[in-house]
Amino acid sequence: MGTPDGSPLGKATVYTARYDPGLLYAVERAPQRASLGLSSSLPFEGSDAWTAWEAQWLDTDGRPQAAVVRFSVPATSPAIVESKSVKLYFTALDDTRFATAEAFRATVARDLGNATGSRVRVNLVDPRDAAALARGAPAGTSLDVLPLARAYAAPSAAQLRLAQGHADETLVTERFRSVCPVTGQPDYASIAIAYRGHAIDAAALRAYLVAFRHHPGFHETCVERIFVDVERTCAPEALAVSARFTRRGGIDISPWRRRGDVAILERPTLVQ
Repeated sequence: MGTPDGSPLGKATVYTARYDPGLLYAVERAPQRASLGLSSSLPFEGSDAWTAWEAQWLDTDGRPQAAVVRFSVPATSPAIVESKSVKLYFTALDDTRFATAEAFRATVARDLGNATGSRVRVNLVDPRDAAALARGAPAGTSLDVLPLARAYAAPSAAQLRLAQGHADETLVTERFRSVCPVTGQPDYASIAIAYRGHAIDAAALRAYLVAFRHHPGFHETCVERIFVDVERTCAPEALAVSARFTRRGGIDISPWRRRGDVAILERPTLVQ
């Protein structure tokens, strides 16, 4: 396993047409979690849901085949895979021959499992059915309509506050931004925070989330940072944090973390 600095991010890209599972660059979760005060005993369950919209391979006759690849890396895995390396890996599969689509799927599952150190579930979706994968925005109370009373240069748990009373609600922003810890490029997402317990001050939560705009962090780590800060500061009875990052390089990642029985719901999507 490597460090973020050793990943393909921010470096000149050489695309290869030769299948190579070594292209998948694993980054250990432990150092990122240690900075959050997390140990091997995690206070949440969850996974990182990936969608690779551009995947191809050849059948035994050399005819191109295609699929949308969806895979889920459990939050308990020792490592994540860096997203650009996943793009390079799938590109290298373009001219690789497989007897069946199942053989392709099984190869991807094995390689991702070896890279992350955990069992990775992989499903293939016919590109003709890709429209059915469209998802609605998170359902809940929008934080984006609230005035921003204060701007912070960086997020801190100390920015969170409790309000009066008890709540069972989902608070949503569709204007979240962080930056890649290697390249500094912006990453955009919608974030949903569902909880039950002492009410959280929504305006303070919005200011805290806006403070991530220049914060360097991988998608997975940003979600865990939000979970940990809310958990430790507001002590909800149950908590779930979900992020849907926008597609980059034909790949999107949607991490979620949860403790308890609350769920992130979504508004329905109308597919024309």
